[in-house]
Amino acid sequence: MTGAERVNQYLSEAKTYYLATVDNDQPRVRPFGTSLLFEGKVYIQTGLKKDVAHQIEKNPKFEICACKGADWLRVSGELVYDERIEPQEAMLEAYPSLKNMYTPGDGNTAVYYIKNATATFSSFTAAPETINF
Repeated sequence: MTGAERVNQYLSEAKTYYLATVDNDQPRVRPFGTSLLFEGKVYIQTGLKKDVAHQIEKNPKFEICACKGADWLRVSGELVYDERIEPQEAMLEAYPSLKNMYTPGDGNTAVYYIKNATATFSSFTAAPETINF
């Protein structure tokens, strides 16, 4: 299993993760729930009209934290906006509940893939494991 596959599986199983971005000099953290492996990359989704999209545009560096029981995952790197319709369609097929708010190509649906990532799998019962993808 590749690093991207492992991270996507963990995020999918955790269901909710927390995405941190930077707003000028202030950290901003909010819950997210989308994770999709598309063309070998981990994608997340939001709306272009949201503050988080503006923050990513100004500074693409991010960090994600997700928990499952006594285990947690931290991922950092850069988010890259992908304007293509295909990953938007794939994301909305994977998360049909979003279809009442987003439509591929609507000018608001935004999908980002993770680039230059460092992921650390941690646990209260085992040594941390760090991978790059």
